[in-house]
Amino acid sequence: MPCKWQVSKILREVIRHMRKKRKISPLAALSLVLSSLVILAVLIYQNPAVKTRLDWRIDIARTYLRSVFNPAEAMPAPNTNSQAATSTPLPPPTLTATLVPNQPTPTVTPTVAPTLTPTPIPAAFSLPAPEWEKQGPNNCGPATLAIYLRHYGWVGSEKDIAAVLKPLEEDRNVNPEELVYYVRNHAGWLQAEFRVGGTVTLMKQLIAAGFPVMIEESFYSETSYWTNDDFWAAHYFLLTSYDDAAQLLTGQDSFHGPNQTISYATFDKEWKFFNRVFLLVYRPEQEETLKAILGDDWNPDTNRQHALDTAKAETQANPEDTLAWFNLGSNQVYFGNYSEASTAYDRARELSLQQQRKGQLGLPQRMLRYQFGPFFAYFHSGQLDDLMALTEYTLQYTPNSEEALLWHGWGLYRLGKEQEAISEWRKALEANPNYSDAVYALNFVGVTP
Repeated sequence: MPCKWQVSKILREVIRHMRKKRKISPLAALSLVLSSLVILAVLIYQNPAVKTRLDWRIDIARTYLRSVFNPAEAMPAPNTNSQAATSTPLPPPTLTATLVPNQPTPTVTPTVAPTLTPTPIPAAFSLPAPEWEKQGPNNCGPATLAIYLRHYGWVGSEKDIAAVLKPLEEDRNVNPEELVYYVRNHAGWLQAEFRVGGTVTLMKQLIAAGFPVMIEESFYSETSYWTNDDFWAAHYFLLTSYDDAAQLLTGQDSFHGPNQTISYATFDKEWKFFNRVFLLVYRPEQEETLKAILGDDWNPDTNRQHALDTAKAETQANPEDTLAWFNLGSNQVYFGNYSEASTAYDRARELSLQQQRKGQLGLPQRMLRYQFGPFFAYFHSGQLDDLMALTEYTLQYTPNSEEALLWHGWGLYRLGKEQEAISEWRKALEANPNYSDAVYALNFVGVTP
């Protein structure tokens, strides 16, 4: 807030002019008052707390206004004649999600580890729900992780995590890799891993062994953020119990509240949008128990191969399964099979358009706000028209998506537009000052971030 003397000075000045002996016209008086209010508003806006609260709302308003003139549409159809890169091939961009360390680490209070047994599991099991925390705007990742870490005696809040992973409140996405990074580098002695291709059975085994499980699933908003909004978004959720008789999982939801339930069938349906990803936080002494439960899936490559096999089997069982094709593409990207991944993504996009013509969701408008496999695939397979179309589509709804800005920049670079690429990479770094992939891109062309 501006200092009290500044506000008082402004008001005194207004009153002084109004009390002058010479007459002042009503229009001039109104102009003076309005000018004073503008100055006051500018001073208030300079306050960091106020500025933070307003900036993301202003960003949402701008996005909505853009949509009035350019309404939301379906994800673009694949381009069968996509432009191939003509410049010298680049080495694969290094995308590690490595963030700036040297951030304050909240206090961790060790607790006694429970006795863990992977099998057999009971028909129902419930872990104590950690202290719940209401998320701030766009903050389900940090808030859910904060709730998770409290299970192990961690003392801190979503703000501690967001300060490292998303310094700007309007940043709308935190990736599983970033959450793992935080635990490994800022949560004392705790360890973390994430895997894909999970099952309800595996979630139950983990919970029964004493491990809460953090997953990424679908979220449906009641607020329209642009014209023709499909209301779909991503959301993190912490699983803490299950009940076979009721066919329910219970978890901690940073938006809706503690102890929210979801049926096994609905859970898997909404989880499938994210390749059934799950994140595990554990004490070092629990690692062997965790390995026993995961088996071959402890190895990231084997786990990804299992997920690829599952997605492939789902496409064979139902050739019109849009999400299975999309997940197949994402798992192919992991192995560097970019041509195969592009083919799978093409099929997913084609099916999505068919579904949306029937009034179904298909691939949601915000899908590429959270998942970037198509950017990898189309860049590395030289399908630049598809890359540019999808990054521009993403930026239409999420103009501050650092990942879309990054890959839009790489596309421009491959098209010989280096200065435009540099501009996009700088925007990506503005969107997330800790975004090392944007730093890498700028360094690649010899530019200081």
